[in-house]
Order: sequence, then structure tokens, then C-alpha cells
Amino acid sequence: MALVKSESLEIFKIKEFRMFIMVRLFLTLAIQMQFSTIYLQIYYEHSKQEIILGLIGLTEAIPFIITSFFSGHVADILHKKKILITGTVLLLLGALFLYLNSEPLIHLFKEMGMMALFAIVFAFGIIRAFLGAVTNPFMSQLVPRKYYTHSATWNSTAWHTGAILGPVLAGLVYGSNNTLNANYCHLLEVVFFIIALFFIWQIKNSGAPEIREKKETVFESMKIGLNFVFKQKMVLSAITLDLFAVLFGGAVALIPAFTDKVLHLGPEAYGLLRTAPAIGAVISAFIMVAYPPAKKAGVALLWSVIAFGVFTILFAVSTNYWLACAMLFFTGAFDNVSVVIRHSILQLMTPDNMRGRVSAINNIFVGSSNEIGAFESGFAAKLMGLVPSIAFGGAMTILTVLGIDRINPKLKKMDINKLQ
Repeated sequence: MALVKSESLEIFKIKEFRMFIMVRLFLTLAIQMQFSTIYLQIYYEHSKQEIILGLIGLTEAIPFIITSFFSGHVADILHKKKILITGTVLLLLGALFLYLNSEPLIHLFKEMGMMALFAIVFAFGIIRAFLGAVTNPFMSQLVPRKYYTHSATWNSTAWHTGAILGPVLAGLVYGSNNTLNANYCHLLEVVFFIIALFFIWQIKNSGAPEIREKKETVFESMKIGLNFVFKQKMVLSAITLDLFAVLFGGAVALIPAFTDKVLHLGPEAYGLLRTAPAIGAVISAFIMVAYPPAKKAGVALLWSVIAFGVFTILFAVSTNYWLACAMLFFTGAFDNVSVVIRHSILQLMTPDNMRGRVSAINNIFVGSSNEIGAFESGFAAKLMGLVPSIAFGGAMTILTVLGIDRINPKLKKMDINKLQ
């Protein structure tokens, strides 16, 4: 049997999808590198308190959640390509500001200290709300329905590849020559955002909005989206499961502190630890390309989140660098199974004219939980200690799966093939 089924590669005959995957790769690479650098800057240049690391996530989550109630409506009434271009240009300007702020010869707004970094994180929360609402719906307009599961898998692969390279580059460049080189990190981000813009321009499809029967206000529009999500129990269960798994399993935010205080290593060791989950996710994605989790998707979803919780606990008790990397590798591998299944459910069960709103609601539940989870991890570390807080998060993730299974026992019987 071929490593990758030929039918999963058929999707790459679509030029628009190829360009989209490149956009996804370079956008993710730049964003992940930017956030990794900000985490390193705050920890090594400003404060070594875990709670401060957690506040980075909260600073992004608050504007993201508020804006997401509006961004889904916008994504359904405007051309998605224009929103994607606007968001990328704004991210490019943010990266340029960070470079000017960290460049020793310029030090723009140096007197603001780490508040300048938090300001960019806050602005990024607003921008990400629009990008999150538009990205997956735009992809759905580029490929036929029969390719939705494959597109979700390759989209996840592109995202995780960028998530691998971003933190690795940030760690290597930031800590090279035993100096702190945030300026070079942010300059590289500027280059990656420009490359992403180039590939966006190559996509001819403008992502035109679906024609609606009647015009709706923003509040009416979001109410319809919320009603749809809460009536579709499979969609709601998948979103809720990911919400709490990510909320409690936010160990990634504490990696700078874990590297320093548990493993007793410097910032150059941060990159591989931070990127280990993404490496696991990419390997997992290639396995799912060969063996899609379709017929037994519900069972795969539940067990993958349980495994994510187990390996989070094992990471917490790791005192060896390579063992810690391995545990994080497996958290990423199993987390990606749930990501692909959830995206497949959303693509297959959501009407075309509601994709932006449902995607925004999904982002409110799941996307913001990454950042709120970072704050929860930092706050828990303050109360319980670094290692116990990570183990606690893994245990709560496992309990969440048991709760969801009890509330919606039909979830484990779900077959994605029947949704196509």
C-alpha cells in the first residue's frame, strides 16, 4: 500500500488549493515565530513569573472573543480573500513594529517595556478573530465537497509544519551566540508575511459570499449561527470536547518556565520543546492521510483526547529533556486527530451561507481556549506550583472526555462517511 493514498493527493491538482496551503504554511510560520519570540522576550528580558506568561494568552483572548461575535458576520457578507489580505497586511505591520521596538539602534517605544509587546498581542487578538472566521470557509470554497476531509488533513499538516518551524527558528535565532536576538526574529517574520501575501494574490477565487434570502443585523446573524451550533449535537460535542481539552491542557504556555526551572536549560532549548507537539501532529496527519479516521471517527475522537491528557501528565513529571520532548510529541500527535475530525464535522455539517459564523463560533469556543488555557496554566502554576499545575490540566482533560461521553453517548458511534 502506498504511504499516501492517491485520492488524498488528487486535491493538489487544484491550483487554488495549492496556493492556499502555501498561505497557511507561511502565515502560521510567521505567527508562531512571532508569539514564540514574544514569550521568550517577556520571560528572559522582563519577568520570570509564570503568571505573566499566562497573561499573554489572556491579553489575546479577550479582544479575540469580543471581536469574534462580529467577525463571523463579516466573513459571511464580504469577499473572504479581501479579509485575508487585510489581516495579513496588519500582521506584517505588527511584525515591523516589533522589529523597530527590539532593534538596539532604534528601540521604538523602549520606555513602554513589555507593555509594547502586550499591545501587539492585544491587536493580534482582534486580527486573528477575522482570520479565524475566514480561513476555513475560504478553503471550503476552493475545493469540491468530496475533498473536504482531505483538505482538512492537509490544512492541518500545513498549519503544524509552520508551527514546527516557527518556534524552532525563534529559539535558535533568539538564543544564538548566547545573546538575545529578538530583532532578527521579528525581521524574519516580516519576510514570511510578505511571502504569504504573495501566495494570497495568486488565488483567483475571491471567496464571494453566498446570497442570502434576507438581510440580517449582526446580532440576528450571530444568533442564527449560535442556534445552529447548539442544535447540532455532534458539532456542539466536538467543539466542547476540544474547548476543555485545550483549556486544561495548556502546558505549552509554560514551556519557557519548564525549560528553565525543571530542565535547567536556556532559551536555545526552548525551540524543540515548543515545536515537539507540532512535529507529532504532522506525523499524525500523514498517518491519517493513509488511514482516515472516518468510519470510527467518534471513537478516535474520544480516545485521542484521553491520550492527549495522559501524555500531558507524563510531560509534567519528566525531568529529562528528550523524555519531555517525546511526551510533548505525543500530545501533538493525538491532539491533531481531534482537530482533523472536528474540522471535518464542521465542513460537512455547516451550510455554505453560515460557514463564517459557525467558524467564528468555533473559534470563540476552541481558538480562544488556547489563550485562556495559557492564563489558566499560569494562574494554576502560581497556586499549585509548575509541575502539579500541568499534571492537573492533563487529569481534567481526561475527566472532560468521560463527561462528554456520558452526555452524548452517540458521539462515539459517529461515522464521517455518512455525513458526506
